[in-house]
Amino acid sequence: LFQDLNNVTGQLKAESVHLTEFPLADEKLIDKDLEERMQLAQKISSMVLSLRKKTNLRVRQPLNKIMIPAADAKFKAQIKAIENLILSEVNIKEIEFLSDTGILVKNIKPNFKTLGPKFGKMMKQIASKVGEFTQDDINKIEAEGLYNLTIDGEAIELLISDVEIITEDIPGWVVANLGTLTVALDISITPQLKEEGIARELVNRIQNLRKENNFEVTDKINVKIENNIEIISAVNNNNSYICSETLADSLEMVDALNESNKVEIELSEDISTYILIEKV
Repeated sequence: LFQDLNNVTGQLKAESVHLTEFPLADEKLIDKDLEERMQLAQKISSMVLSLRKKTNLRVRQPLNKIMIPAADAKFKAQIKAIENLILSEVNIKEIEFLSDTGILVKNIKPNFKTLGPKFGKMMKQIASKVGEFTQDDINKIEAEGLYNLTIDGEAIELLISDVEIITEDIPGWVVANLGTLTVALDISITPQLKEEGIARELVNRIQNLRKENNFEVTDKINVKIENNIEIISAVNNNNSYICSETLADSLEMVDALNESNKVEIELSEDISTYILIEKV
């Protein structure tokens, strides 16, 4: 590849890419804000996906929203800049930013692995003080990264690494923490969301069948699906979406498929049906 490109550009004299000098980075071109945004996108997406796995919610099942406490305007702006990337990655409709974290109840406990070596005999007293932290105290150490205590007249600087902060789940939501970053996922599924999830699963099964039948990417198809009361409204309400995604000229629900080449598909743990696809 290097030789093919270099024969055109004549940029380098080396016979092989392995004989070229490693390029020097131009640090002026490094965009720290962009790097920070992408790290946030990766962390938030990973947290939401882990919450989906924890609650057995497939990624193809759309969900309404995630809530993220936004401590300052810059943090919120960074997330807004990559909002669409996150939403498409985790299949969520919207991100809601919380300026007031009162809706999220946080618990704090000492990290004895760091407190022991640093404070020795004072560890138990510090742990007792940490156990008395209010929500405001927890928010303070999260925001500032440290908290000052006085024990027996001695000033103690407690770092965020000296404690563990966990946000409690709230009804209808599950919560994940990663350092100072908190994400709450709405796991309630409305009938409309359920239908969208079924439609996405159906698109996936049809696309797999196209590949198994060695159809070309541009081939148009006709689709027949055996009636199942669990999917009728999902197919009818998402007919255009399913057809456009699978290049289907027609999508028909029938009482029974008697063809021998019909295929059974599973759309969820408790929903399955038969399907037949034919090239136009």
